[in-house]
Formats: sequence, C-alpha cells, structure tokens
Amino acid sequence: MKYDVIVVGGGHAGCEAAHIAAFMGQKTLLITMNKKNIADMPCNPSIGGTAKGIIVREIDALGGLMGKIADQSHFQIKMLNSAKGPAVRSLRAQADKVTYPQNMLKALNKTENLEILEGIVEDIKVKDNKIASVILSNGAEIQTKTLILTTGTYLKANILIGSENTEGGPHGEKRSNHLSDNLKKLGFHIQRLKTGTPQRIQKNSIDFTKMKEEHGDQEYYTFSFDEKPCYQINEQQKCYLLYTNEKTHKIILDNLDKSAMYGGYVTGIGPRYCPSIEDKLVRFQEKERHQLFLEPESLYYDEWYLQGFSTSMPRDIQEKMVHSLNGLENAIITKYAYAIEYDAIDPLQMKPSLESKVVEGIFTAGQINGTSGYEEAAGQGLVAGINASLKLQKKEPFILKRNESYIGVLIDDLVTKGTKEPYRMLTSRAEYRLLLRHDNADIRLRKLAWNIGCISEKQYQNTKNKIEKIEELTNLLKTKKLKKTEENCKILKDQNIDLPYGFTFYELLKRPDVNLKLIEKLIDLSYESLIKEQVEISIKYEGYINKTNRDIEKMLKIEEKKIPEDIDYNKIKNLASEARQKLIQVRPESIGQAARISGVNPADLSILAIYLRKEYGKE
Repeated sequence: MKYDVIVVGGGHAGCEAAHIAAFMGQKTLLITMNKKNIADMPCNPSIGGTAKGIIVREIDALGGLMGKIADQSHFQIKMLNSAKGPAVRSLRAQADKVTYPQNMLKALNKTENLEILEGIVEDIKVKDNKIASVILSNGAEIQTKTLILTTGTYLKANILIGSENTEGGPHGEKRSNHLSDNLKKLGFHIQRLKTGTPQRIQKNSIDFTKMKEEHGDQEYYTFSFDEKPCYQINEQQKCYLLYTNEKTHKIILDNLDKSAMYGGYVTGIGPRYCPSIEDKLVRFQEKERHQLFLEPESLYYDEWYLQGFSTSMPRDIQEKMVHSLNGLENAIITKYAYAIEYDAIDPLQMKPSLESKVVEGIFTAGQINGTSGYEEAAGQGLVAGINASLKLQKKEPFILKRNESYIGVLIDDLVTKGTKEPYRMLTSRAEYRLLLRHDNADIRLRKLAWNIGCISEKQYQNTKNKIEKIEELTNLLKTKKLKKTEENCKILKDQNIDLPYGFTFYELLKRPDVNLKLIEKLIDLSYESLIKEQVEISIKYEGYINKTNRDIEKMLKIEEKKIPEDIDYNKIKNLASEARQKLIQVRPESIGQAARISGVNPADLSILAIYLRKEYGKE
C-alpha cells in the first residue's frame, strides 16, 4: 500500500489534516487507534472560547470541519465578551460528546480520497532523509510521500492520580510505547508535558438549586460561514456556576503533598493558563474563592463536567474536595480527575509550514507540538494538511502571517519562540487582534484559501458577495446625509440625542453616542445583520484600524528581508553567544522572524543585517 499523505492520530488535528489533504486531491490515509475515538473530547465538552472561538472561525474560512461539526452538535452557544470591544469577542459552544465525534466521522467517511485504518504506528522509515513509510504495531508497513503526526497525548502517556501512575492514554486507552523513542533516534528533541481533567459528576446527585443558572444566548449564532443555525434558542441546555470555599481550600492545602504534582510524582510541565485547582490555590493564595462551572457532557448520558476543578489528588481526597462544594454535598463521582503526562517534540524543530527541519516530508500538529486545546490542534492540523498537499504539488508552502490570523500567531509563536509548557491561545498573544476578529475571518482568509484550492467556488463566491455588500453599504453611508425633516427631528428627540444636520451618516457613525440601530431609524438600510455589523465596526474603529495597518506595513517590510537557508551563524562576528545559539536552533526565515526570537536583541539584528548586506547583497 502507498499513499500521498498518511495522518497518524484521529483527534482534532488529525481530522482536519486528513480531510483537507483529501479535499485537495491527495490519496490520504488516517490511522487511528479506535474509530470510536475520532474527534474525541477527553477534557472540556466545548468548542471555542476566548480567542479559541476565533480560531474555529478561521478553520472554517480555510475549508476546515470543526466549525460545521460544532454547529451540528452543540446544545448551548453564547458569545463571550459581548459587552466588550469586537477584538475580544468569541463564540463558545457546549458540544455533545456523543454527537460531535459521530458527526465528524460521518463527514470523514464522505470525504473522497480518504481512507481510515485502525492501528498503532510504532516506527517510521526514512530514506535519504525523506519519509518513506510507517510501521504498525502488527508489523505492517505502509509507504507514503508525506506524513503528518497528530498523536495528541498518547506518546508514552501516563495517568496520574495521587501516587498512582498507570500507563495509558485518555479513557484508559492504549498508549503509543515506541514512536517517541524512534522519533528521538531520527534526531527529534523530545520533551515531557502534562495536562489534566476534572471529575465527572452523576446528574441526579447534584443539587442545582444552590448554583446560579447559566443560559445560552437569545440570539442565533454559527461558527461556520456556510451553515444556518440548526438549533432552537429555547431548547438550549443550562450550565451552572458555583464557587470553591474556605472548606474546599483547607482540604486541598492540608493534603497538598498527596497530589501527583506536589508530591513529586509528576515529571512533565503543566499548562500555566489552565492550572489544576491545587496549583491555583498555591499561586493565588489571596483569592477567597475560585469560579467553577457544571456543564452537561451529552444529552445521551447523565455525566456532568466540573469545569475548573482539575486535580491529581488521590480519590479519597477528591471525594472530600467535591463534597465541600455547595450543591455537591452528596455528589457521586463517576470519573475521577487525573493528570496525564506524555511525550511531545520541541516545536523549534518545525518550519512555519509545520514541516520538520529534521526529516523532509514529516509534518506535526497539535499536542505533539506542545499545545493544549482542541481548537489549537485543529488549526495546526489544517495547516499541516494544506502544506503536505502543496508540497506534493511542488508549490510554495502556505504560511499565515501574524496579521492574518490567530492560527498564524499560534504557529509563529511555536516555531519561533518554542514552548516548555502546553501552549494555549490568548487574545493578548495577538498584537493585531483588532484586525483578527470573530466577524471577519472569512474576509481575511477565504481569498487565500481559494488561491490554494482548499475551499469550493461557492464558498469563495459567497464571500465575494459579502464584501460587495459591505462596500455598497459603506458607500451609501458616505453619500447619504442627515436631513432636517420633521420626522428626523422627532426620532432624535425621542432618542434624547442631538445630532448635527448636513453631516453624512458615515461621519455621524464615528460618534460614540451613535450606532447603526439609531441610523436605521433615520434611513432605510435593508442589509443582513452580518453586513451591518462589519460596516459598523470598520467605521467605528477606523482610526485604530488605520494605525494597526501602518504598524503591519513596517512589520511586513522586515518580514520581506529573507535569510538564506545556508547561512553559517558561526561566521558572523560580534553576535552575542545566546543570540548565535538561538539563531542556529531556530534558523529563522526572515529578519522579522529573527526579531521575535527570545534572546536575539536589536544589536544582534543590526549585526545580522550588516552581514547579510555584505555577504549576500541583501538590504
């Protein structure tokens, strides 16, 4: 058997990689341990969230599946940060843990050029430093032109509960015992990381009356730009808010040495931005309480997820911890919380295309690259699948810039700065976040997607039509002026607002006390709400957007200053030793990327630029 692309791992990264590679015409094989665990959600039963929801929109804009499957599979959805500026708004949906994987598997089974095989990849064969084949645990060898590794948390995975240390992946599945050792033999640097998950609680043992109800939004939303809402607002499921208390904190702090983390049983490094509850208490001792959420996992069974209570405490201590919470005094724990350690590679060994610098034709995506989160994994998987396809087509790689997408920020951070802990996307990581909004992901990315062949003509045409409507409405507001008529005077008086007549509605909309809803009372605007939203944001934030675009122009100029692949940094005199070491390790593709490497200072960049001008004639 021989394939153009083999994808190892059926998690969120693997699903996106396999689907897009097959869509782009490559004969693709997805190898997963268990088809039932395709697109599994072993931790949080949600898709999206702060910054993450924007990644899902970007995945959809680039031809990915996650947004569409989330729209088909959720039972609650809301816009986070809706009261704040548009740069930080993100969708978050409570996804059904049963239907989401089922719908993903259906979508993959319908994808032409894609086959799915159950098996465990334990070794890789390389010829002339290029990928040649994979070896399964049953001894079978399958040839391939490119390989995408999306192994999640399964490489030498260990489950930790207190002092217990059990070999295995999430849900007690088999782990991959040999692949990371064989990657090390090929020259990959392996690091040990840790993540965790909280308890699951039996529904009928919860007293919800002691908690605050959290409802879905009373407005229809979709992650996908191509789908219509397929849920009923009033049928959304409730979630519940609760808090830790003094008793909870005392139990945890009195037993800190029994946790796997603080008892010395953990060797991997955990996520700073998604810490265990014991880590929160140690790091934020001044806090009297910590916010928790109870979220249903599925409509098909009665387990609820205790969001924010991740721990590696022994089972008996977990019982006391959970029972100390208001409403959970009689809670029955159906699954205990645990920490999981696993092997990952150093992402500094990857190119911005997510192709390995170590072996040609090997791409990596997801938690093997040191990230956490379904959305971060899916975004990487999509880019890896696209670039594997482009490589086979002998085309230039698809590199998303930091000003184009959160996915671009994510990958650039990984391959330029590296990570020693599970990386989580935050809005603060994106310096151009005012441009990288939830509402405009299709406008930002669909032309790029169309140019490389990863969306349909219909999808591209829909986006072009949307842009035309935005321009049409913008021009209308620029030409139409507020006239002093009896009707307009009455409307403004009723709204208790005084506006200058003779100004265009475009100029008036820039005022803080004017919004498009008011303008619609004064002029007929028969446009879809999504069009009006885009136009209002663009006009309201025009000054900030223009300033951001000027900053981007400066950034792009230094990004254009390419660094030759064969450069020998040891020949550059006067470079600081740390800068030299980091430049050799990362091997940046441009001066811009070099500037983002920790340990490379402006003086080092100046020396590098002078050397490039002298030796290569590069300005």
